[in-house]
Amino acid sequence: METFFLTDTGKVRDHNEDSVTILKNSFNEYLIAVADGMGGHKAGEVASSMAIEHISNKFKELERMGDKNDAINWIRTEIDEINKSIFEYTANHEESKGMGTTLVLALFTKDYLLFGNIGDSSGYVFKNEKLYRVTKSHTLVNLLVESGKLTEEEALNHPKKNILMRALGANNPAEVDIFDVDTDIDGILISSDGLTSMLNDTQIERVLLSDNTLEEKVIKLIRKCNVRGGTDNISIACLMTKEGVK
Repeated sequence: METFFLTDTGKVRDHNEDSVTILKNSFNEYLIAVADGMGGHKAGEVASSMAIEHISNKFKELERMGDKNDAINWIRTEIDEINKSIFEYTANHEESKGMGTTLVLALFTKDYLLFGNIGDSSGYVFKNEKLYRVTKSHTLVNLLVESGKLTEEEALNHPKKNILMRALGANNPAEVDIFDVDTDIDGILISSDGLTSMLNDTQIERVLLSDNTLEEKVIKLIRKCNVRGGTDNISIACLMTKEGVK
């Protein structure tokens, strides 16, 4: 396996509210996670770092992940704990009112691949030189598209396209989507919407198919986002199996 992650402030924001990590245990089980914070007075970066620190520490405490059902329960439990922690923090810090974060993660073992998602950060798998989106964005606009009230084209420039319907710190209890994906893949890509709002899936796929190293591919994706305006923080975490690296 080869992994690399990077986060960038972008060209417009004055600070970075994203947090990202990739961890591996002694059984070659991987946790990949990205959180995209929101809230004034730098509260967004507090929320995203709380999410990533919590999920990272809990992963490190486990000797191994267990079976698929154990992993699903673990995702739900830890997301609930993060949500409670954010609500407790905002109750004690008036200036952090409205603080929250998205969270998308993948647990990859030899027996299963699970994605967990709340918000509009994205999870993909890469297989046979094709990029496949696994997660669904919890935005108002995406809800309208799914219900047939908006077309994909209308959604692209909709004035309310950034309104979140779900986020940690915004909904109690937290409602997380969990996706069970086949493990026969060439790679996993997880990102904040700073990537997906600047580049479409075809453009991302084209970079992943290039003859660069994984590190160079991630850096190139971020550079492309910034060339197009870099209107948001950009975070990317990527894992490629040996077979999947060109």
